[in-house]
Amino acid sequence: MNEGPLFEYRSRLRAGQVRPDPAQELAVEKLQSLSKAVRGYRPSAGEKGWLARFGLGGKAAVPAGLQWHPGDCEDGNPRQGLYIFGEVGRGKSMLMDLFYEFTNMPGKRRVHFHEFMRDVHAAMHEWRKSGGADPIPALAKQLADNAWLLCLDELQVTDIADAMIVGRLFQHLLDNGVVVVITSNRAPQDLYKDGLQRQRFVPFIELMGQRLDLLELNSERDYRLGRKRGLQVYHFPNGPAAEAELDKNFARLTEGAAARPDQLMVNGRVLDIPRAAIGVARFSFRELCGRPLGPSDYLELASHFHTLVLSGIPLLSPENKDEARRFVTLVDALYEHKVTLICSAAAPPESLYPTGIGAFEFQRTVSRLMEMQADDYITRQHIS
Repeated sequence: MNEGPLFEYRSRLRAGQVRPDPAQELAVEKLQSLSKAVRGYRPSAGEKGWLARFGLGGKAAVPAGLQWHPGDCEDGNPRQGLYIFGEVGRGKSMLMDLFYEFTNMPGKRRVHFHEFMRDVHAAMHEWRKSGGADPIPALAKQLADNAWLLCLDELQVTDIADAMIVGRLFQHLLDNGVVVVITSNRAPQDLYKDGLQRQRFVPFIELMGQRLDLLELNSERDYRLGRKRGLQVYHFPNGPAAEAELDKNFARLTEGAAARPDQLMVNGRVLDIPRAAIGVARFSFRELCGRPLGPSDYLELASHFHTLVLSGIPLLSPENKDEARRFVTLVDALYEHKVTLICSAAAPPESLYPTGIGAFEFQRTVSRLMEMQADDYITRQHIS
């Protein structure tokens, strides 16, 4: 039957929407196999039910760029999902989106890892408030009941609170029969390096190798840089034409992926992201600089997204000094993390803050806005 992520991937190849890439294609073939396997699956029998039903450990000819790691499939047991890792810009999130969108089944969930862990911590907090002792087994069962196919994008562990629980949480999820697909910039053994109490995180690393296929996607081509090179990122004046350019750039960088709301946790608070897809976040100036956000919010945003699309930057003056101050702080955070800023504004950078108190200090921001339009800046490695 002509359905599933592989069929769609090849359709996009024929249409010229993606470029031929042997590493990507073999990854999609693996995802196609998993997509076919999960149709009609229900996790009632947990891991044993999965082992009895599916065989995902078959060998295949592996081209340069996609490597099977020692021990992945040599014990004879089919793995319970995929862990796809590799450098930024290789298409990991795009492949996950293909798999998720073109795997037709109920009981599936796609979520960013940070959002997933935020929900986990909130649920654990509520459990403890009710007097429960160990929330993880019950929480894993609840998650399994709601979604037995779990797609987690951009897994990275920097928070000790996450590091201390992910091993047990995923052990229980997999034991409850949940099938997991994960993308990450890091191999499992490189996660949470030099983190506090890392020895308590090691079981998670071992679990990934024991229960999931590990696929390293090392395409020679950085698709993100290819999409960014030559991009016009600063559009003025504000208006329908500039907004249309932002729409076009957002679609280009996200390969047409559907934008979804997202959330980040910042010092225990939730920072709402109105629209995001594949590492690109989109805000209006009012949404990002018109409310009381500070350096920690902007730094978290900059570390999380490689590109920010910002619409409607107004003329700045002492009359909107709070918004101007936040904008300066935002640009500093983006610059520090080498985030690409695509924006629409009322005027070119040198005319954004023409006169009044603060205009002189704004010149450093003007300089940065000018530099951030250059190809040399746009194609630099994002600092996450």
